[in-house]
Amino acid sequence: MRLLTALLLLLALLPGLAAAETLRVGTWKTAQTIQPFFYQEFLPAPLSAEVFAFTNPVDQKTALLAGSLDLAGTTLAHAIHSAVLGQPVVLVAALCHKCSALVVGRDSPIRAIADLRGRRVGYAPGTMHEILLRETLLRAGLDAERDLTLVRVDFFDMGTALARGSIDGFLSGEPLPSLAVARGYGRILAYPYFDESVGTINGGLLVTRATIANHPDRVQALVTAHARATEALSRDRDRWLGRAADFGTPRPVLEQAATNMELGWRMDDTFVRQLKQLGERMQRLGLIDRQPDYDQLVDRRFVDHASRELR
Repeated sequence: MRLLTALLLLLALLPGLAAAETLRVGTWKTAQTIQPFFYQEFLPAPLSAEVFAFTNPVDQKTALLAGSLDLAGTTLAHAIHSAVLGQPVVLVAALCHKCSALVVGRDSPIRAIADLRGRRVGYAPGTMHEILLRETLLRAGLDAERDLTLVRVDFFDMGTALARGSIDGFLSGEPLPSLAVARGYGRILAYPYFDESVGTINGGLLVTRATIANHPDRVQALVTAHARATEALSRDRDRWLGRAADFGTPRPVLEQAATNMELGWRMDDTFVRQLKQLGERMQRLGLIDRQPDYDQLVDRRFVDHASRELR
């Protein structure tokens, strides 16, 4: 009788076990892209989230297109570039804003952007930081291809390269600029936010068109969890930075970096307008040869639904 009872209980549980589903999410281990590490708290049962940490948006997108991820972080510049290439990616939420700074050596004679002429400057290709760097140089009258040398450096190797003298500066995301200052080898030369045309938009979240078509409920669950996580962390700075410190950056550095970071999720009319301005800037800089179809690239239905749920 006990064996029969156990078997009946197991059979009763099987439907629930079969319905359990793990959603795979890609992001970076940085304070400004931290929200996915909190999704589990806000996902409805029986959904769960497994988070995979990457070091660049290219690898995240590759995993997304291969079907290894359900949701991936991206820079908005990379999202635009992917859409121009005809890749079936869709922006479903913002991820972060601001976060960038141009850093030079602490004792460097470089005091203005124009002083970068003839220097070696580190950058990560395909990121918002590359766009901001090129725009910063252009506004100072410098041609990125002729007047200095751009050096490809992995995001997490920027500080080491500057400290060793392999490069004279870099434009990258927090907390690397603040870390360079705190460790005594770097100095902030400029924050590359110029006007309201592009504003401070930076990162977003991508899914594939197939995922939207076949599993819109999954997309909605992830976007709503993202919105709730973003709101919760924005209200609780101690929890936000405390968890971010687990990634290895000292808390005092994160406190400084947080002044140059904003978590995000909404994609309102201003966001879309600034995204289009970013695309125009990329084309002007020669990074893309045409504009993408923004109606195909951006799907605001999920953030709009999340906004109604959060009221």
